[in-house]
Amino acid sequence: MNLYLIGYRGSGKSTVGPLLARHLGWKSVDADDLVEFDAKKSIAEIFAADGEAEFRQLETQVIQRVSKASNWIVSLGGGAPMFPTNREFISCSGKVVYLSASLDVLWGRIAADETTGDRRPDLTELGGQAEVEQLLKTRIPIYEACADYTVNVDDASPEEIAEAIVQWLQTDDRTSGDDITVLD
Repeated sequence: MNLYLIGYRGSGKSTVGPLLARHLGWKSVDADDLVEFDAKKSIAEIFAADGEAEFRQLETQVIQRVSKASNWIVSLGGGAPMFPTNREFISCSGKVVYLSASLDVLWGRIAADETTGDRRPDLTELGGQAEVEQLLKTRIPIYEACADYTVNVDDASPEEIAEAIVQWLQTDDRTSGDDITVLD
């Protein structure tokens, strides 16, 4: 079993993933980092040179590859769950946790991230907070439908979020008998 973290950019997936891995004694990986490693380009460079379709194809290949592993915390890109193939890979190979955040919190984090402009392209002509708001309208229903568990991250520290997820894993009756070992 793997544990997949989903949510919009800025929800804390890349920060919470390594914390969860430490708690569980698992490994952590950011799918966007794997895409960039495989392509030898940043996401923004992939979009500029090859387009979003190429990025999404690379992303699906990464998700397929990690879905064959076990005991990984996988932080997925915000758009990854929007594609049925990706949803199938993740649902068949693990649990899904949705890190939910309000528009204001997401936009505040995105705007404060100095690497956003270099690494993450705009996905619509709107750009900025208007883009985030528009995309959330289509993504939230998918995130919610995929999620085995949802954590609102607005007022929680990364450590508190990780602890809530570990607690859920320990008490979730849907773990199909999988033992979750928590290492402190």
